[in-house]
Amino acid sequence: MKLLSETDEYIARANQFAVPILKHLRRLIHEECPDITEAIKWGFPCFEYKGILCAITAHKTHCSFSFWKGAIMSDPDGVIEIVGKTGMGHFGRIQSLEDLPADVILRKYLQEAILLNEKGVKIPKKKVVKTEFVIPDYLISAIGNNPKALCTFEGFSPSNKKEYVEWVTDAKTAKTRDKRLAQTIEWLAEGKVRNWKYIR
Repeated sequence: MKLLSETDEYIARANQFAVPILKHLRRLIHEECPDITEAIKWGFPCFEYKGILCAITAHKTHCSFSFWKGAIMSDPDGVIEIVGKTGMGHFGRIQSLEDLPADVILRKYLQEAILLNEKGVKIPKKKVVKTEFVIPDYLISAIGNNPKALCTFEGFSPSNKKEYVEWVTDAKTAKTRDKRLAQTIEWLAEGKVRNWKYIR
């Protein structure tokens, strides 16, 4: 008797419409990469071959299919969508087998994904752009008039300073701004960060 794998169990628990979609995608993946292994990661089936290759997911009303390195795949047929635009995966919301690209296209894309993993190609890391923030004169003046507040503010990290600056400057009205400014000075004098209420 063959034991059910975690992926078998995942598919069995999926809504009825999703079962043929998940089974079809799984079959194609195994046919294109006989050495593929399966594992449940983040709650859904992932397929691994020299690293994660792709994943299938069943939702309440649709399925998703994602290539791990979809962002750097060539997409000659223009079928890959930006993840999150219309669904979680690279083919948007898949509600039936008709929503998938033709098998010949799927196989071609799987072959490219396999080749990327075999070559050890990495997804380039996104550069973190640090944005400068300007402390308005009225805030500098108010903090400077309270020695305790000034001492706290000067000892803060840039991110802690930025939280206060954005909170005050994002006020929609002068009344709200003045209220936030007064609160800022009070909390700074007590040595508190902007979101001190949420720190356990």
